[in-house]
Order: sequence, then C-alpha cells, then structure tokens
Amino acid sequence: MSFPIKKFFSYYKPYLGLFLLVLACAFITSIVDLVFPLLVRFITKDVLEEDLTIALSKVYWIGGLMLLLVVIKNIGNFFVDYKGHEVGARMESDLRKELFAHMQKLSFSFYDKEKTGQLMSRLTNDLLLLSELYHHGPEDYLKYSVRLIGAFIILFFINAPLTIAVFCFLPFLVIFGLYFNKILNKAYTRNKERIADINGQVEDSLSGVRVVKAFANEHLEIKKFNIENNRFLDSRKKTYKAEAYFYNCFETIIQLITITVIIFGSASIVSYKLDLADLITFLLYIGYLIEPIQKLIHMSTQFQEGITGFQRFMEIMNKKPTIENKRNAITLTEVHGEIEFRQVSFRYEEQLNDILVKLSLHVKPGEYIALVGPSGVGKTTLCSLIPRFYDVSDGEVLLDGINVRDINLQSLRSIVGIVQQDVYIFAGTVMENIRYGNPTASDEEVFTAAKKANAHEFIMSLPNGYQSEIGQRGVRLSGGQKQRLSIARVFLKNPPILILDEATSALDNESENFIKQSLESLAKGRTTIVIAHRLSTIRNAGKIIVLTEDGIVEQGTHEALLAQDGVYAHLYSKQFKIKV
Repeated sequence: MSFPIKKFFSYYKPYLGLFLLVLACAFITSIVDLVFPLLVRFITKDVLEEDLTIALSKVYWIGGLMLLLVVIKNIGNFFVDYKGHEVGARMESDLRKELFAHMQKLSFSFYDKEKTGQLMSRLTNDLLLLSELYHHGPEDYLKYSVRLIGAFIILFFINAPLTIAVFCFLPFLVIFGLYFNKILNKAYTRNKERIADINGQVEDSLSGVRVVKAFANEHLEIKKFNIENNRFLDSRKKTYKAEAYFYNCFETIIQLITITVIIFGSASIVSYKLDLADLITFLLYIGYLIEPIQKLIHMSTQFQEGITGFQRFMEIMNKKPTIENKRNAITLTEVHGEIEFRQVSFRYEEQLNDILVKLSLHVKPGEYIALVGPSGVGKTTLCSLIPRFYDVSDGEVLLDGINVRDINLQSLRSIVGIVQQDVYIFAGTVMENIRYGNPTASDEEVFTAAKKANAHEFIMSLPNGYQSEIGQRGVRLSGGQKQRLSIARVFLKNPPILILDEATSALDNESENFIKQSLESLAKGRTTIVIAHRLSTIRNAGKIIVLTEDGIVEQGTHEALLAQDGVYAHLYSKQFKIKV
C-alpha cells in the first residue's frame, strides 16, 4: 500500500498560518547562528588590524550587534518551542479524536478480533510519536538544512578545496543513513507491537484482578506478564544494537572530517593559502556543518517512529465498518414491534460452518417469547441480528415488515433495549450510568426509571445517593445492584423491543426475585425476547422456542411443550432433578 502523503499533510491545514510563522522563526534563528562566526572572522581578520581606538569602537558595536542577535534568537526559539509544540499537540488531539470516532463506527466483528491494549496503544503512544514528527520534522529539517547549506556556501568562499574535501565524506553518511534506516524502521515497528502486547496483557490482567485473586493466580499473571515484558526487552536490545552500529559509524566519519580540517587547514596556513582567522572561522563552521548532519541523521529515528505511528493510525482508519447504513436508509417513526426471521443463516467471519441455518421465526407485536436450548446453538447470535450487531449471511430479518438492513442504524438500535447477564457499568456516578439510557433525560425521569427497576431504595442507601461514585465496572456494587441499574437504564430508554439475555442466571434467589419483578414490569407492552437457562423463569412466556444445532425443533407454551415430552420436557426434567 502506497503512503498516503496527501492525508498525512492534511492535518496541517487548520493550523497552517501559525505553523508557517513557526517555520519563519526557525529560519531566522538559523540565519542568526550562521552570522556569529562571520562576526568573529570580521573581528579577528579586519577589526584587530586597525588602529586601537577605531578597533575598540568597532568591537563595541559588534558586541552590541551580537547581543541584539542573541535577543532575536532567544525570542525566536521561545516562539518555536512554545507555539511549535502547541501546533503538534493540537494535531495530535485532532488525530486522536478522529481515530476514536472511527473506532466507535467499527462493527462488533472488528472488536471480536482486536485486543483493547493494542487499540489503546494506537490511541496514545503512536499518536504521541506522530505529533513529535509533525512538529519537529519540518521545523528541524528547515533549521538544520539552512545551517548545512549556509555553512557550505560560507566555507566554500573561505577555502573551496578544503570544503570539497570535507564534503567528500557526505556520501558515506548518506549510505549509512539509508542502510540503517531500513533496519531501524523494522526495529521500531517491532517495538510498538511488543509494547502494545504488554498493554493488552496488563489491561486483561487488571480488568480481571478479582478473578486472579480469587484463584490465587498472581504468580500465573506475573509469569504471563514477564513473557511479554521479556519479548519487549529482546526487541529493544536488538534496536539498541542497530543504533549503536549506526551512531558509532557516524561518529567515526565525523572524527575523520575534523582530522581532515585540522591537517589540511594547518597545511594551508603553512603554504600561505589560508590565514589563522580563516582557519578559526573554518573550525567554527565545521561545528555548524557537523551538527546539522548529526541532527538530520538522528531525526531519521524520529521520522521512522512518526511514520510508523501514522501507518498504524491509517491501518485502523482504513478499516471499514462491516455494518453500515444504506444510502437513503429509513428512519423509523412508529414501531409496532413485529419481528420476522426469514430463512436466516449466519456464520462468523472466521468460522466455516453456519451457526444458524435457514431459520424462520415470527414474533408478533407485544409478544413475549423465550429462547431455550443448549449453549452454543446461536440464541444470543439470533438476537444480535435484530439490532444489526452482525448481518445475516443469508436470508433477512424484518422489523414491522422492513428489512433491518434498510433501516438507519441509529434509528434501529434506539428502539431495541438489551439487558444482559454480564452487565457493563461505567466509571462514574449512579446518575450518569442510568442516564446513559437517555442522555437528555431529566433527574425526575432518572428517579422514575430507578423506582421501576426496584433500584431506588438501594441507591438512596449509598453514601451520596444518585451522585455516589461506583468505581470502574461498578466494583462497589453487588451483581444484583448492577443488574438493576442496567434495567433502569433500559426503562429510561423506553424501547418498544426488549431482549433479555440470561438476565438473571448469575444472581442469588433474593436478587433474582427483585430482578424478575423489574423485568416483568419492563416487559409490559413491549415485544420481548428472553434467552434463559433457568427454565423456571420463563413458564409464563407466551411462546417458548426450543433451539438446537438442528434449528428450531419445538415451539409452544410451557404446558404444551411438557405434554410433547420432547427436547424441552427433557431439559426441564433434567434441570428440575438437579435442583432437587
């Protein structure tokens, strides 16, 4: 894939005026640097040869000029450091906002395959390195290029043969630079991959810290972390080895240049082709000549890191959502809640076999149905097709007679409420978590939703009521409390279609009774699909669908299915015996 140059430079556009001003200041400071040795040469070669009184007067004037140049240079450097970094930070912020917004658009299938730590690394480390390139890259290239070209022109006029001799070493620097650039680019890419792996390992371990401690497996997590950490260490060691070769070879060439100047410059003085003042000036400019070369070569590291960060940024930006709105997608205005699956087949991208095969099912508006069956037969997957978390491989899903692929995603998902077994609670307050169901809801509406979910009483018992902080993933709440908050969230959303995915299976009996009351209240007047392992919780369902690897094998009321003495009766009998 070719490098997207136009896209890369497009991020300068909002700040182009300020950035050009930064470059202008960098250019001025570089010119000022080149003037100082010329002033020294003028003093040593011309001024000191004049009458003492006149010489002192000129020295004072030149000293004043030097002070003025120092002030100009410091003001310019201050502006470059301050505003230049600000431009880089603003661009980094823009990149991060764009990347995060794009991540929000990507489908479930993308997150099924990606690690959170890897994605966090791209949002933080990669963009930080990229912002350094955006800021320092053009500014430093301009600054050091001006110094390099300016020093060459001045040295050429002082002594052309000696200058040409010095520049004969430059091809070797270029060859070393190009060769090691390739090696270092691979090394920096590998380092980023390794640190992203560490981020993923840490994120996984810390998120599951309670499970780790419950099983006393701290040693196992430390072992897993050490494996990733050692891989990163090995990667860094290889990088440092390549850098050592690179910089030492470069330093050797620099020393050869200095020796050349000293030997041939001294010989020129002896042969009267160069005077002492010119040799002093030449040696001063050699510093101005060598430093830009050192900096420009050193910048290859920054360049490679920044370009690698941009390539990793574009890897994500180039990923297209597998679930997108059609052109002229329909926005729902009135929803009755009729759902129909017509000859639906589905498989996940990485799987060869279909999980669902030509499955057909009709759910009437306001109907309460239950999906039961062994684990892994596609109950949750079937429900995920309604809000288009995934798209069918074949067939179609209809909502009120409209193919869900023809409905605007925002509109579609706004009318589906989901209560899951694994509740996700955001860090923040109780109020913020419930209001997530409807960000524009008033406080009174939040209170009402909490009461309907049987959550108001326990919320008021918290230290700060609805303003209580509940920690990352709601760690300060019990399973039943978190579940009631999730139900309150859905009450606030007030969707016409409700999906309950194992919503009570992980709770104790007391919590389950609270949740059952809340869910029964929530389901009134809505099309409701319940996925349940506890068959005792769905006896009152209007219709029970029994799903196996062969598809829908039975459907009917609880009593009718028991009378059939088929799969459902077997599952119910087995579960009943276990409870006894």
